[in-house]
Amino acid sequence: MAKRKRVVAKSKGVVAESERLLSSVWGLIVWLVGILVSLAVGSGMTAGILTVMYVPDVVTMAAGWIVVILTILGVVLKIIDLFTE
Repeated sequence: MAKRKRVVAKSKGVVAESERLLSSVWGLIVWLVGILVSLAVGSGMTAGILTVMYVPDVVTMAAGWIVVILTILGVVLKIIDLFTE
């Protein structure tokens, strides 16, 4: 009976570990997609392809640059955070 309990406990640990791995991979995918979307939108705004109605083009271009710069800064800070853990 005790052996069976250990096997069940061990299998629960394996399932929990695989769920953590899947969660980490999913988090990485979502993070990368967010970065790509932010860079695409920011680049479109700076190039003048994406515009906002009733907002001057200069303001839209400045907002695009802010999006691009903050996205790059976020990536750099995340990389620094990963190496300092």
